[in-house]
Amino acid sequence: MKAHTRETQATMTPQKSLQYLKEGNVRFQNNLKANRNLLEQVNDTSDGQFPFATILSCIDSRVSAELVFDQGLGDIFSVRIAGNFVNEDILGSMEFACKLAGTKLIVVLGHTACGAVKGACDDAKLGNLTSLISKIKPAVNAVEEPKEESLRNSKNSEFVDNVARKNVQLTIDRIHAESPILTEMEKNGEIKIVGAMYDINTGAVNFFE
Repeated sequence: MKAHTRETQATMTPQKSLQYLKEGNVRFQNNLKANRNLLEQVNDTSDGQFPFATILSCIDSRVSAELVFDQGLGDIFSVRIAGNFVNEDILGSMEFACKLAGTKLIVVLGHTACGAVKGACDDAKLGNLTSLISKIKPAVNAVEEPKEESLRNSKNSEFVDNVARKNVQLTIDRIHAESPILTEMEKNGEIKIVGAMYDINTGAVNFFE
């Protein structure tokens, strides 16, 4: 499989880009890989890059977007931060990726058993991590069940995963609210913005559609 060129990127639509990622994840789950010569892709992308998707994911070592979607060099922009939330800098990066570099799809990828989400559920405090976790707290507060306080912590894996899903949804809401550029592009059908959850037990990515 060759690296994307300006010509192949131009043939990608938001839906086709999403399908590419879904097919890549199926290969990953079945321990299959597309046939790529990565060193050849280094050479092919030395004069430019033409990725088709931008993926915002957590820093979790088990959730490498390039691996779980079986993508090669030059295929995706990968934005990583604990808790996969957005701020001004990340929104700017996404705007660059879509408006200037031509990606057709934004995926906000959460995952099960997320450590950052667990920290938010437990209201953990540790140096700069305290500020980071505060960005995820709205998702904790938005998950109404269970109401019993003793069950609203990191020991309740179902609650943690529900908060992670809600965090993905709220992150997409923030993209729409805080990036008129991306919102306009999606409205015009130039890009698609979707959420997804990666299951660390199975390797499967479930998209919110």
